[in-house]
Amino acid sequence: MQNPDAHENTGLQSQPPLEEQNYGATAARVRQGPSVSVPRNSPAKRDYLVAAVLCYANLINFMDWFIVPGILLDIQKYFELSDGDTGLLQTVFILCYMLAAPIFGYLGDRYNRKIILGAGIFFWSGVTLGSSFMNELYYWIFFLSRGLVGIGTASFSTIAPTIIADLFEEGKRTTMLSIFYIFIPVGSGLGYVLAAGMAEATGDWHWAFRVTPCMGGLALVLLILLVPHRTQRRTAAHRALSISGTIREAAEKPGLHRTAKTTWCQDVISLAKNWSFVWSSLGLTAMAFVTGALGMWVPLFLYRAQVVQGIVSPCLQESCNSSNSLIFGGITIGTGILGVIAGAEAARRLRKLNNKADPLICAASMFVSALCLYIALMAAQTNILSTFIFIAFGELFLSVNWAVVTDILLYVVTPRRQSTAIALQILVSHLLGDAGSPYLIGIISNAIQARNAHSFRWSFWSMQYSFILCAFIGVFGGGFFLLTSFYIEEDRKEAEKR
Repeated sequence: MQNPDAHENTGLQSQPPLEEQNYGATAARVRQGPSVSVPRNSPAKRDYLVAAVLCYANLINFMDWFIVPGILLDIQKYFELSDGDTGLLQTVFILCYMLAAPIFGYLGDRYNRKIILGAGIFFWSGVTLGSSFMNELYYWIFFLSRGLVGIGTASFSTIAPTIIADLFEEGKRTTMLSIFYIFIPVGSGLGYVLAAGMAEATGDWHWAFRVTPCMGGLALVLLILLVPHRTQRRTAAHRALSISGTIREAAEKPGLHRTAKTTWCQDVISLAKNWSFVWSSLGLTAMAFVTGALGMWVPLFLYRAQVVQGIVSPCLQESCNSSNSLIFGGITIGTGILGVIAGAEAARRLRKLNNKADPLICAASMFVSALCLYIALMAAQTNILSTFIFIAFGELFLSVNWAVVTDILLYVVTPRRQSTAIALQILVSHLLGDAGSPYLIGIISNAIQARNAHSFRWSFWSMQYSFILCAFIGVFGGGFFLLTSFYIEEDRKEAEKR
């Protein structure tokens, strides 16, 4: 069977359909003849509409991620779960997500990306809706449903950034990726707010899973109507045209007209030799470990701290107080937006002064975040306001890195391997990061509680001691980004040659 996207992997001599001609800044001008200059185009309005649809879908994507943490105390009581079993909920989700990511990366590099995105949105929205009808007798089906949602969301997270990268030139690309990644913290925060708000309004946590499927249906309709059926990929040849200024100059460069096809194994071997990709992926893994643990456990940790301080009474009723989830959701939204914008702007300005600015920004933000989180943990037993403040600063500095890390990948990896690179980065960062961190924190907490008398105080202390691990992992993450700075200039030049 002929590959439906076979024309996407050819060089400049391919003839894309009419609907693709404006997909990317140079696509419409490739065939105009050797003597026509190629000025830098402004992205078409349709490009911005496509990016807006992808941003909206990313919002829903991360709302689904954090519905469970937003009502964690209710779910823990309903299914009578220990801390370890509760942490396993998010671990199942992330494991399925990361295992599916390389598959979608392979498909995204070779087949129609719009179809893959649409199928993923439809699948995860349907499964989320179905999970809202589970009762306590079928808790294992609820666990399974979270894993299936992870598979669906992997299709989107792997492919959507590569479409945005193809739509915009380098300067605009960073801005658009920053906007896209703003919806990670915004969606995460809204997930907490939605879950807590629906549980409080209805008195039943199941309703928290019935809103995002409706939003997913709208995203699917917008995807069908606004995103071109075949999306033109911006190859190294297209970028060379944009940089050189004329097609004649680009044509004189050897190897420009046709990009050789490679196997998946060849792509993986090449990426393993790219040290900027390797070290930045490990830095992202540390970020994922910390954010996964915080995202899952912070509302419950704050509740236990408030019980120890006598601020709130232990929850013995059917629907527990959800104010911590609402506050933490608001903090996540605010710090996420501010952090992503600050990170993108800092990178844009500092790149002019230092070619290694991106990994150095990531390293500094990880070190500061680790310090803030440690202070927050130490203050939790005596001053809950200080805990909220330092958690906010910790999340702020973590959010600085989201768009910057992705931009590092996009300019140190050749375009034809970007979907695979993103998929592998997702696999590694989740396998060693947030796939295990919620469960690991829960298991450590269980072990500490088992060695001491059962009490609300030890319930708090066990979680506090477990969380200290996150601060140390954050320091390791900063070290990985420092190592990235040693290789980034060389790897970027190598990617630009291909």
